[in-house]
Amino acid sequence: MFETLKNAWKVADIRKKILFTALILVIFRIGSAIPVPFLDASVMRNWMGTVNDGNLLGYIDVLTGGAFSSATVFALSISPYITSSIVIQLLTIAIPALERMAKEGEEGRRRINKITRYTAMGLGLIQATAYYIMLRNMGALTYKSGFSGVSSAIVIILTFVGGTALIIWLGDQIDSKGIGNGISMMLFAGILSRGPAAVSKLWAYIQLANEGHTQYYFLVPAVVILFVVIIAFIVMMTNAERRIPVQYAKRVVGRKMYGGQSTHIPIKVNMSGVMPIIFASSLLAIPGTIGAFVNVKPDGFWAGFFALFSTNSWFYALLYFLLIIAFNYFYVAIQYNPIEMANNLQKNNGTIPGIRPGRSTSEFISKVISKITLVGALFLGVVATLPILLSSVAGMNISLGGTSILIVVGVALDTMRQMESQMMMRHYKGFLE
Repeated sequence: MFETLKNAWKVADIRKKILFTALILVIFRIGSAIPVPFLDASVMRNWMGTVNDGNLLGYIDVLTGGAFSSATVFALSISPYITSSIVIQLLTIAIPALERMAKEGEEGRRRINKITRYTAMGLGLIQATAYYIMLRNMGALTYKSGFSGVSSAIVIILTFVGGTALIIWLGDQIDSKGIGNGISMMLFAGILSRGPAAVSKLWAYIQLANEGHTQYYFLVPAVVILFVVIIAFIVMMTNAERRIPVQYAKRVVGRKMYGGQSTHIPIKVNMSGVMPIIFASSLLAIPGTIGAFVNVKPDGFWAGFFALFSTNSWFYALLYFLLIIAFNYFYVAIQYNPIEMANNLQKNNGTIPGIRPGRSTSEFISKVISKITLVGALFLGVVATLPILLSSVAGMNISLGGTSILIVVGVALDTMRQMESQMMMRHYKGFLE
């Protein structure tokens, strides 16, 4: 990776793109620190520090890099866009018009992206309104009643929505003038900004070890080693794939012969990315979010019920693991159609060696995808739950979420691939030389 960055920096055009992307990310982080007018951000920050961490608000705060708990201009960050992308992606399977649009090539994808952005603005308006109501109930508003209260509400809500729109625009600028992956780079920067907080927590445990809690002399290095191992494991599994061999028959068109080549269908082990983890996290965050707003007796039934959905409980880890596996199968099922893959092979005179075309081919592809999906689901489940189990066993509250690590490593790998492809295009000699 460092060699790729070094070589990319030597190319003037790519160097300009890297600097432009870095400038956009700096603007993004500055916006994450600008406070929204008419709000006392300390009220929200203190409240987020006392509630259970297994709720939806804490999950949004991780994705926004702490901007949500600070009630800044970019408090919603790209969470409305992520939700919108998931919704539109699922509707593409269910609505024939969107499915046809997705198959229209570049123009169809451009129209779907426009629909996704409009949907994100609508969801952002809903989330901003809910966020305003929550802040008002917590007493974080400067003006609450009369005309001043109405005007401040409009300013606050529009500021949150405008922040989301600005982030989406900044992401588009990275796509067009930077190194690409604009929205993912925003998410990457937001999560990575929480790195100093994680380091400070580890340093605090070292201070406890110096005060007599000697077990942290062993636990802190173990956490660091585990962090490195998880990153290496994610890189290995992200690049892993199962290749199904395909042989194309020779055919004569006019005086030319086409086909006769051997290739393969690559099926990645981690076909669904972090989507199953996002689905499972959002679903399991609902009880914790409800518990954060409901006053329950400390020794009552509901207190024990909500405690089960704490991110440090064994029940949460087990249910989280099972939901990730279930959502992984669901997401792969709506993304890959073995029958359509078999029909496309048959139309192009392609066959899998030893497998009959048609139904036998689709059954073989379905069987391979099912096995690979299980491996990918177990991989996601282990990565997501291992930090939870470590925190529970070691008794350390560390900011080491599996989702965050997957996103950071995945975006880093995609960015490196894009930079390598851009360098390859500039060094391709072609037929003009």
